[in-house]
Amino acid sequence: MSFLSPDLHERQKNAAAVKKAMLEKFRAKAQDPALEQARLKRIAIAEARNGRMAEREAARKAREAELAAEAARQAELAAKAQHEKEELEALIAAEEAAKAEALAAEQKAARDARYAARKAAKKVRRRGY
Repeated sequence: MSFLSPDLHERQKNAAAVKKAMLEKFRAKAQDPALEQARLKRIAIAEARNGRMAEREAARKAREAELAAEAARQAELAAKAQHEKEELEALIAAEEAAKAEALAAEQKAARDARYAARKAAKKVRRRGY
């Protein structure tokens, strides 16, 4: 065997030493107070973000409720205006019907007067005086 290639036992020892060194390095980083502070800072930021999201959601729901109430008021006003318009149209139609009836009665009276005048004239013509 060559002196450049280590045997199996030496390779296993070296691998175990490297693994142990990596584990120690990881443990040292995990126990670092700066990392713990950074983790706590991230948690605080996440909680603040969630709080702001909840506030925005509540504000959005309040706006939607306000818009729904405003839409209901507008619908109520529109229905009231429509009802008033229909009443006004009915009143106008009734007035027009009354005018038409009065006009018809007036025309009938004029027609009857003309008819009566014709009858009277006919009688005068027949009698001769």
